[in-house]
Amino acid sequence: MTPEQTTNIATVLALLVFIALVAFMLRRARENREAALAALAPKVAGDDTLEGGARHPEAFEEPTEEDLDMMGDLLDDDEKD
Repeated sequence: MTPEQTTNIATVLALLVFIALVAFMLRRARENREAALAALAPKVAGDDTLEGGARHPEAFEEPTEEDLDMMGDLLDDDEKD
């Protein structure tokens, strides 16, 4: 094989690799854009999932004395108006 043939083969291989990398980058960019648009799309009531929650949900089962006093004060204020 002559040096010119070797250079031509190397050039063709480099060009093919370059084209493959550009195609890969374009595909990934399109997928990332679609994922970002889906994440930013408006939420429909009931379709979105709420994350998080109360650390101690059992604390909300029974009101404390302080809660009852506060509710009583609020009811007294309503009766006075």
